[in-house]
Amino acid sequence: MQLIQATRDAVLKPLTMVVGIVERRNTLPILANVLMRKDGERMAFVANDLEVQITTHASFGVGTETAATTVGARKLLDILRALPESGDVRLALDDGKLSVQAGRSRFALQTLAATDYPTVALADQWDASFSMPQKTLRHLFNMVHFAMAQQDIRYYLNGLLFVLEPGHVRTVATDGHRLAHSGAQVEGIDARHDVIIPRKTVHEMQRLLSDDDDAMVRIDVAATQIRFSFDDIEVISKLVEGKFPDFTRVIPTGYTRHFSISREALQASLQRAAILTTDKLKGVRLQLSDHLLRISSSNAEQEEAREEIEVDYANEPLDVAFNVGYLLDVLGNVKASAVRWSVQPDVNASVLMTLPDDDEFKYVVMPMRI
Repeated sequence: MQLIQATRDAVLKPLTMVVGIVERRNTLPILANVLMRKDGERMAFVANDLEVQITTHASFGVGTETAATTVGARKLLDILRALPESGDVRLALDDGKLSVQAGRSRFALQTLAATDYPTVALADQWDASFSMPQKTLRHLFNMVHFAMAQQDIRYYLNGLLFVLEPGHVRTVATDGHRLAHSGAQVEGIDARHDVIIPRKTVHEMQRLLSDDDDAMVRIDVAATQIRFSFDDIEVISKLVEGKFPDFTRVIPTGYTRHFSISREALQASLQRAAILTTDKLKGVRLQLSDHLLRISSSNAEQEEAREEIEVDYANEPLDVAFNVGYLLDVLGNVKASAVRWSVQPDVNASVLMTLPDDDEFKYVVMPMRI
């Protein structure tokens, strides 16, 4: 039975959107496959790793029949990428194998039964449903994703806190050493809900969401599940169970010492200073004095780096150290021309970084000893 006839790029587009979550090694071999469902001209591609499931749709099916099968996702992707751009690609199901034909190229791929593919069961009831611009949601993820923990034993930190409030949405991420917060005004939310979205889901959403001003995404939230529906894509993800730290207690208030600094100038200076740090000790020293910021680093070989930047700081001197990676992470993700620092005359106090043109963004970094 012929399933698909379309240009190579037309088939690649929906397949590429789902293959990102397919792991190369799986406890269930079928999870290395992509599920293809045909309902007349309507084709669906599904990938699932038991935590997040992505479904994309396209209209290039051949005939009116219905059919379904699964095939090695990355093999199919690699074959399609290697085929010439010109001419049509034809996919057909024959005797338990998927044939791929383009010009004089022929491939026969082993399949596994679609009935064995473990698709996600949708929640019985959604606690919240609303829509917002894709661009806004992508921005909220982009502004905090870098602060998520990686493989932390505190599993609730290996994700992003998604806070729904009437008229407002917040995103918060922390690894215990730094915290990033962002937010936006959104209509259609009736009550507060706090959920933790897994790290992998956040990264997939960043990849899939559009920056188009008019493109919208519908979000449905249940007790253990979240669903994003946009364009021809549906992303269903499990939520991380656990109690996220109270971020409102972490974000400093009442700081009275502030200064602004060029993001690019600070980023460049920190990148140069980071060259002489070690993998184990990524510390850089920041010394604030009258209208001057000194940045320095050193290593076990007695090598040193020193940088100076003029700043609008006119308070008592401050000498404090930070993990340079935490500072470079935020400077590489925000796009503002300047960042605003708020500090306290205490080497043990966290620094608060904000943006002059974004009242919602807050980044808190704890100091370190070097």
